[in-house]
Amino acid sequence: MSTETSPPPARPPLPDHFPDRLVSGYKAFRAGRYPTEEERYRRLGDLGQKPEIMMIGCCDSRVSPEVIFDTGPGEIFVVRNVANLVPPYTPDGELHGTSAALEFAVVALKVRHIVVMGHGRCGGIGAALAEGGDPLTPGDFIGKWMSLMDEPANRVRCDHTIPHGQKQRALEHEAVRVSVRNLMSFPCVQTRTAKGSLRLHGAWFDVSEGALHVLDPKTGAFRVVDEGDSPFACT
Repeated sequence: MSTETSPPPARPPLPDHFPDRLVSGYKAFRAGRYPTEEERYRRLGDLGQKPEIMMIGCCDSRVSPEVIFDTGPGEIFVVRNVANLVPPYTPDGELHGTSAALEFAVVALKVRHIVVMGHGRCGGIGAALAEGGDPLTPGDFIGKWMSLMDEPANRVRCDHTIPHGQKQRALEHEAVRVSVRNLMSFPCVQTRTAKGSLRLHGAWFDVSEGALHVLDPKTGAFRVVDEGDSPFACT
């Protein structure tokens, strides 16, 4: 009787269209980071996520919140869209991805903080400021989405006290303020903030310098975070 064992069945090859960069990145993750955080991943898989912070950011590839804030898995609940906008509360029966994520974070996950983070050189904000131009597609999804900023963009364009070279940054800052205000139009956010169990924050990230600026809710101004700031100031 032969004692030879059968060779394991050959694995089917990966689809040739799957990006090589993602395959190599995944292999590096499995060989490097995953072994150091395996227990954490297993715990998250068994018990579910319980992040205390929701981050609403732009889908721009240069401004990943997980990288900027050096977070681990399960620490922040992230939703990203064009120009990090929060629409006003509109229960009209239509599809609302950002509002759905917000509802889940506040009601189901009971996050304690929501941070709206804008960034420098934002393409969506630049388009809103430029005004006009042909839509990318007949659906004009971006144009309709960015119409949330029509009034602030017109105000910034017409404000002669803002130097021309600073108008984009001014509108990027205003997008954060608008989104923080729109958060308060959601009943679930109103209830939690009134009880003191939820706090809202604004931030802006300078892509070129890697600097984070936070919104002062009292003055409406942004201030850069430096190494001397206490890490416990906003808890």
